[in-house]
Amino acid sequence: MDVRLVIDNEHIGASDGAIFERRNPLSGSTVTKAAAATVEDARRAAASAQEAFKLWSRTGPTERRKILLGAADKLEAKVQDISAAMAAEVGASGLWGGFNVFAAAGLIREAASLTTQIQGETIPTDKPGALSMTLRQPVGVVLSIVPWNGPVILAARAIAYPIACGNSVIFRASEMSPATHALIAEAFYEAGLPAGVLNFIANAPETAPEIIEALISHPAVRRINFTGSTRVGRIIAETAARNLKRCLLELGGKAPFVVLDDADVDAAVNAAIFGAFLYQGQICMSTERFVVDEAVADAFVAKFAERAAQLVAGDPMSNPACVIGPMIDAGAGKRINSMIEDAVAKGAKIVVGGPADGVSMEATIVDHVKPGMTIYAEETFGPVTTIVRVSGVDEAIRVANDTEYGLAAAVFGRDVLRALEVAKQIDAGHVHVNGATVQNEPQAPYGGMKSSGYGRFDGRAVIDEFTELKWVTLEPADQPYPI
Repeated sequence: MDVRLVIDNEHIGASDGAIFERRNPLSGSTVTKAAAATVEDARRAAASAQEAFKLWSRTGPTERRKILLGAADKLEAKVQDISAAMAAEVGASGLWGGFNVFAAAGLIREAASLTTQIQGETIPTDKPGALSMTLRQPVGVVLSIVPWNGPVILAARAIAYPIACGNSVIFRASEMSPATHALIAEAFYEAGLPAGVLNFIANAPETAPEIIEALISHPAVRRINFTGSTRVGRIIAETAARNLKRCLLELGGKAPFVVLDDADVDAAVNAAIFGAFLYQGQICMSTERFVVDEAVADAFVAKFAERAAQLVAGDPMSNPACVIGPMIDAGAGKRINSMIEDAVAKGAKIVVGGPADGVSMEATIVDHVKPGMTIYAEETFGPVTTIVRVSGVDEAIRVANDTEYGLAAAVFGRDVLRALEVAKQIDAGHVHVNGATVQNEPQAPYGGMKSSGYGRFDGRAVIDEFTELKWVTLEPADQPYPI
């Protein structure tokens, strides 16, 4: 697969002719060759987006809605190509690929519905004969930076919402999934998006810092939305702060799943399998900590381990039944193995699965995890999850909150009012009673707390992220003044 930059709807190579390669994580073979943008290319993309904004910001909601609805249809038609690209570039199963595409299409349609929901209001005023009101206006050029792990849905929201609000977008693709991201951008071009409203940039991994710095500091860029690790998110936020620019950040997670003493264990296990092992646990919302009341811990762990052992691991490109594919690179396996070794040395027990072999790893559960173990606190981001046993509701809440992160959480219990009280006390951007931690609906606000970031994607909340609120008054020209 060959990937080119797209500026002003023109598919071009990098200004210096440079390319970079993406290799399949399992075979190591080259699967994508992509143009490696220079700083000059990045600045050209920003200037193009600034010029396109002048017209797009004045384009009516009906036209914006029509293009977005068309993009959703075009995206769905690419499901086979996108799933194949995801399998090749990031080891995604067909299940994860299809889920990404159809969820993203639904999100784009939801974004289309928001084009007529960008509203101001009138404000009471003491000035006789005056009208006081607010307007919501597009901010300008939005820089959207997305990761490889949910490449379609995360890209769709980073493109569709700003565009729906009347902004132009510079979409900077992940170095891990340039072909996948190029296919998503292509759906918007095919739907008739005017030149410059969406400019597509990819860059070599080693040039990322200078490219991102050039884009954030460019005067045309007014908002930055970033999804990725907390470490990189801090760098993005610091760079944006130096340039006095607002960010929307969705960062790392260490999602707790609380199993209360009255939980339906079988139902909890169903949600646990999905939340912990979908896409090898490489989702920011993946369940990384099961906080289980000791009254039901043995039963829960036994059934959970039995189900996890049935999950097929392997290569999704050759085995359609594969659920657990390869991790993104061998470094992930080394990092997880180090955590497991530390935990076992300090008293934890592996109840199913085991250490990673390069990028390959079976679904793994580590029981009797306690504070002081690296795996207790650090994000694993792989097909491994942990069991922390607790006694009573108060300890369950304390342990659930004993993390720097606050993105997703779940609580299982038959007494739903009690479970709701627990959910209200967990520090997370979204908490699900009797549901999995991995959840997303485009009409519901999505984002994190603490080191998981700030701001909200999805729902009407996203309008605030990608518009400016302006106060406007209409006043009698001959009104009196005190001086």
